[in-house]
Amino acid sequence: MSFFISDAWAEGASTGAGSGFASMVPLVLIFVIFYFLLLRPQIKRAKEQKQMMAALAKGDEVVTNGGLLGRITRADEDFVNLEIAPGVRVKLQKNAVAAMVPKGTVSHGGKGEKGDKPGKAAALPEKSAADEGEEKPVQEESH
Repeated sequence: MSFFISDAWAEGASTGAGSGFASMVPLVLIFVIFYFLLLRPQIKRAKEQKQMMAALAKGDEVVTNGGLLGRITRADEDFVNLEIAPGVRVKLQKNAVAAMVPKGTVSHGGKGEKGDKPGKAAALPEKSAADEGEEKPVQEESH
């Protein structure tokens, strides 16, 4: 009469305790695998990051999560001052530091990309007074 609902029949006597334990084994096994493959490595990385942040000191060379590479000039409890170029310092939270790099990676005194003098930034072209207030019209290409 009912095609979609099957009849419930009484089952034979079961062992009770044995089947309950057997059904728990896969669940426990999944939890153990989850712990060793996901949780444990994450906890280890977080511990290493915390130790690295505590060990940050003046003179360390670091790279930030945003990709800035520089030398620490001052380290407080929560913030560090990072010199990313000669005379250019930024203040960052310690947790923004991604990793420490080997000493000598940051070189502020070497030649620039275009052969600039050591320690000097490339000169920007000077703007005239007329260039500052005027907007140049955009020329459209016709096809």
